[in-house]
Amino acid sequence: MSGNCYYNRCRGGVGKPVEVRLHDGRIQRGIIDRVSSDRVYLRPLGKNYGGYGYAGRCRGGFCGGGWGWGWGFGAGIALGAIASLFFLPLFFW
Repeated sequence: MSGNCYYNRCRGGVGKPVEVRLHDGRIQRGIIDRVSSDRVYLRPLGKNYGGYGYAGRCRGGFCGGGWGWGWGFGAGIALGAIASLFFLPLFFW
């Protein structure tokens, strides 16, 4: 699936829980917070979203990287790195 198709699916799913599988085999789970032209930003499921922190390690199924203000992640997930995208049922989280 193309990055443009993932962009449209992610834009329509803001605020919904998803599971994202990347081409390198990693799995990210979270709630779509926002989408830019080349990245999707996820909030970790069931976490405190405030503060400043480093998200270089996996926490609760979410693996991020880099320093940033807000929810503990800064870079987001590149749309081109997504191998598959699944919307999770609401009872899952």
